[in-house]
Amino acid sequence: MINRDRMVKEFCELVAIDSLSLKEREMADLLKTKMADLGFEVYEDDAGKKAGGNAGNLICRHKGRENVPSILFMAHMDTVVPGLGKKAIVDGDYIKSDGTTILGADDLSGVEIILEAIRSIKEDNVEHGDIEVVFSIAEELGLVGARNLDFSKINSKFGYVLDSGSKGSVVVGSPFQDVYDITVYGKASHAGVEPEKGINAIVIASEAIAGMKLGRVDEETTANVGAISGGQATNIVCDRVNIKAEARSRNEAKLIEQAEHMKQCFLDAAKKHGGNVDFKAERHYAGYKIMKDDPALKLYEEASKMAGAEVNPISMNGGSDANIMNEKGIRTLNISMGAEQYHTVNEVADIKEMIKMAGILVNIVRLVAQGGM
Repeated sequence: MINRDRMVKEFCELVAIDSLSLKEREMADLLKTKMADLGFEVYEDDAGKKAGGNAGNLICRHKGRENVPSILFMAHMDTVVPGLGKKAIVDGDYIKSDGTTILGADDLSGVEIILEAIRSIKEDNVEHGDIEVVFSIAEELGLVGARNLDFSKINSKFGYVLDSGSKGSVVVGSPFQDVYDITVYGKASHAGVEPEKGINAIVIASEAIAGMKLGRVDEETTANVGAISGGQATNIVCDRVNIKAEARSRNEAKLIEQAEHMKQCFLDAAKKHGGNVDFKAERHYAGYKIMKDDPALKLYEEASKMAGAEVNPISMNGGSDANIMNEKGIRTLNISMGAEQYHTVNEVADIKEMIKMAGILVNIVRLVAQGGM
């Protein structure tokens, strides 16, 4: 049975630990101990070394009954800023911060839901096959941990990431994302003595961006110019500007079209003024779509029904570790982690939602052992 008091106490313990992206060492060490105490074999991969962090992803496995499919549960250890010196305050059925920092429920509530579900499985002697748990690093920096995960250590063919904020949600549609690194080249000259001899890269970039479709392009597609840098001084015609941008869409063809549109805007502006453009595009992660008859979705629906919980299928334009897992062939659903207003100092964790989700994970394990997958 899910133990509310234990769950709240441990969640507050997790919140008290600083675990900003690429600085998850203390959190990783604590979770290593907790998982080992729960009978899991724990392996730490080299994702942190690859990404410049101080800890890797934790890949944990508990052996179970043979001939029962292995299940993967996943949550990320890192939190966003302001996330130093977090203090959890229990207020009825919610847990909040003191208002000076985020709470870290994204995604420490997901971490706690997994921990409590495992304890309940062990205490109630729930039959199970192999259970694999991944606690990833640097999800908030663009799924860095998942993209560098040692997949040779993963045996499960399906799983669940606890990283969706909406109550009862299961993400059935998630976008493809491209990131763009654009450099606009002009020509330097003295801005006061001979400006005619210069080509202003800032002007080129400005005209290109002004002509773009940005923001919410359509119901499936968004685009954003997020950072611009360049120039040296007011008396020098700017000869170089760098722009960081992105686009996302749940429709890959639309994403390709958006990228071509943004590139063409830069090329046209550069041609008009006599400059040049270097437009580099990189696929950051692939999107996915979960069909109504998907076995992992049907299993989640049945487990939720057993818990008396409604299922809220949603499509969203945010990515999660589930994007990388699906791209690697592991059917993975992103489900609720019981947080609201995350990435703000008003972030709260919903205790009732966390308890419900822990119970659903237990039901998933029970159903799989009974042949439900």
